[in-house]
Amino acid sequence: MTAPVQPPVRALVRRAVERAWERAVATGALPALPADAAPVAIEVDRPANPDHGDLASNLAMKLARPLRRPPLEIASALAVELERDVEAGGAADAPRDRAPDAEAADAATAVLGSPIGTVEVAAPGFINIRLAPAFVEAAADAARVAGPSFGHVAAARPQHVNVEFVSANPTGPLHIGNARGAFVGDLLCRVLEAAGHRVTREYYFNDFGQQVWNLGGSVAAIRLGTGIPEDGYRGEYVHALAAELPNDLLARAVASGDQRDRIVGEWASERIRAGIEASLAHLGVRFDVWKSEGSLYTDGSVEAAVARLRAGGHVYEQDGATWFRSTAFGDDKDRVIRKSTGDWTYFGSDIGYVAEKFGRGFDHLIYIWGADHHGTVARVRNAAEAMGFEKDAVEMLLIAWVRFVRDGIEVSMSKRAGEFITLDDLLAEVGVDAARWFFGSRAHTSGIDFDIELAKKQSNENPVYYVQYAHARISSILRKAAEAGLRATGSLDGALADDSISRDLAILALRLPEVVEDAAAAHETQGVTAYATDLATAFHAFYRDRRVVDPDDPGTSASRLALVELVRLSLANALGLLGISAPDSM
Repeated sequence: MTAPVQPPVRALVRRAVERAWERAVATGALPALPADAAPVAIEVDRPANPDHGDLASNLAMKLARPLRRPPLEIASALAVELERDVEAGGAADAPRDRAPDAEAADAATAVLGSPIGTVEVAAPGFINIRLAPAFVEAAADAARVAGPSFGHVAAARPQHVNVEFVSANPTGPLHIGNARGAFVGDLLCRVLEAAGHRVTREYYFNDFGQQVWNLGGSVAAIRLGTGIPEDGYRGEYVHALAAELPNDLLARAVASGDQRDRIVGEWASERIRAGIEASLAHLGVRFDVWKSEGSLYTDGSVEAAVARLRAGGHVYEQDGATWFRSTAFGDDKDRVIRKSTGDWTYFGSDIGYVAEKFGRGFDHLIYIWGADHHGTVARVRNAAEAMGFEKDAVEMLLIAWVRFVRDGIEVSMSKRAGEFITLDDLLAEVGVDAARWFFGSRAHTSGIDFDIELAKKQSNENPVYYVQYAHARISSILRKAAEAGLRATGSLDGALADDSISRDLAILALRLPEVVEDAAAAHETQGVTAYATDLATAFHAFYRDRRVVDPDDPGTSASRLALVELVRLSLANALGLLGISAPDSM
């Protein structure tokens, strides 16, 4: 049976502050918000200076203006009620129409006890909170019971999300220039799932345009012994495709006349697509849907979307072409959907694809594109709005480019010329774990210099090695303890009350659900790698200052072994969230 998902500690403290506010209003210590006042959100964050507490709230300062009271006075009233929360054991006396997240927080508090230990008010109106040791121990015990599911959270508003990523044209093997999209997309999907959303991973490939015909012309030319066209593709992979081209398919293509390049191109692109799928599987990236651009035309999605726009008065004809009235939605010019030649533009495909996705029941669409697609964003979102969909439900993440560097020199690439490093080559050289870490540790909008030699190092200079070593070290400690006849207790058993180092390490290990929540909200994953590094650093410091395996003090050893088990769990789950292995030995 799967352990229930516990809300993050921060959420429990936020709910405790909310209960304190409700009680302060109920007792008359504070007035209610005026009817015309805007809602006030309760924020709970970690103080910049840990000496000020484990968590802090600025609610008093946010209430000062609408309540027309000094923030220190408000903070003091809230602090009194927070201290009563401790006396009440976190018991909820809230109205029955609580929001689902408040109800979940109250249920968790009923099991774990109040998270509030001590409360201090600081100018100009901060409420600084230290967690109760008994609560930290109970939360740690619950995390260890949850095991692999620890770190997962329940979304306040779960969504069915479509994430479309990589989507490199199938005109050549997946190279390291496309790699960042694969990492960003996969890590985002993992984070969204851990945050309680349902995710569909989708790859959209262009099997319909001139690039595919050019690939077919190149393969056919090599097989027939004629010169590769000027706009064709070169490289060993094109020659390999030419050698694999079935004789009967080539004969049929040649007999078709002007359809030769299309027929060969469709065959070649599917062969490349299968290779891309295998490369991504090696990386640990899977897709639920492989969507062909051509299918949007054969199943009528594009024409249906244009008809929908036309019915709303958003399409017009001019100079023989079909236009979308994008300027009505703030664009600098209207956009062509279908050329006067009758050929569809890429924008036509984009419109059909948006409508087709929403037709499958998704609540939110995320596209992960290269930075060079910046000009496409507004027109696609405008078309979505014109078709009656929520504009904010269509989101594009534009990822910055990556420079791959070896020995200080940039690696240059050109797919058309056949000069590039494939993703398989990169993974064979640096390993999946190092590659995932390096891409996951930067914001998708930040450029990266990927140092290939650094990623290969087996030392603390390499951050993923450093974190994995912490996990392996704990595994070794637990093995040595077992050999000495020592076992972790079922609980931290009071070990945190008089040991600030152990207490702080436990609180840090319990932060993983908050890290997941923040990553899902920001659609970024660098917070996960930063957290794993911080936890590994804190553990190494703890192990330096505290003896864990001590046959002469089995009681202390048992509680400290329980603590390092919690740390190992958080490290393993954070690495698993990144798709990175957590080795037991190194």
